[in-house]
Amino acid sequence: MTSPHQPQRWEKLGSTVQTRTRIFDVQSVRYRHPGRKTERDFFVVAAPDWVNVVALTPDHRLVLVRQFRFGTDAFSLEIPGGVIDAGEDPVAAGLRELREESGYSGTRARLLGSVHPNPAMQNNRCHLVLVEDAQRRDDLEWDEDEEFEILALPVDEVYALADAGGITHAMVLDALLLFAPVWAGLRKRD
Repeated sequence: MTSPHQPQRWEKLGSTVQTRTRIFDVQSVRYRHPGRKTERDFFVVAAPDWVNVVALTPDHRLVLVRQFRFGTDAFSLEIPGGVIDAGEDPVAAGLRELREESGYSGTRARLLGSVHPNPAMQNNRCHLVLVEDAQRRDDLEWDEDEEFEILALPVDEVYALADAGGITHAMVLDALLLFAPVWAGLRKRD
């Protein structure tokens, strides 16, 4: 059943940067409702696009990184990823981030999909990349504030961890969702 009410697109009147940080800006954006004519300021986190990488090894393991996250004040089990540099292709960024964070690289890479991390308050996208034939070949190139435990776990074990709440990062869960049909196809061939 569909709703008889259709939401209206608000008119953007302008924006000002409230705060600049190393990794994002906070903007105050003024909007007007087209019917009610009410105006309001909304805060938007203006961030560069991100990339997260599903890296599959030849023996059907996924590369994971465990790291401390300041937002949750806890450790998080994730797939490699990071910020896409201005003008950088998402697949190239995925290969770069995978290599820098884990020392893994692969022979085949492709975009699984792109999502909006939180469209209520963020303007960026997260691109989810699949890298196949991932093998540890390179030295680590961590940023100053990065340190990881690097794991390569069987794919089914990763899905079991996610199902049990052991993986809670939304973008990682999105990537696993988009990778699921690929994994189903690979399992049929084995």
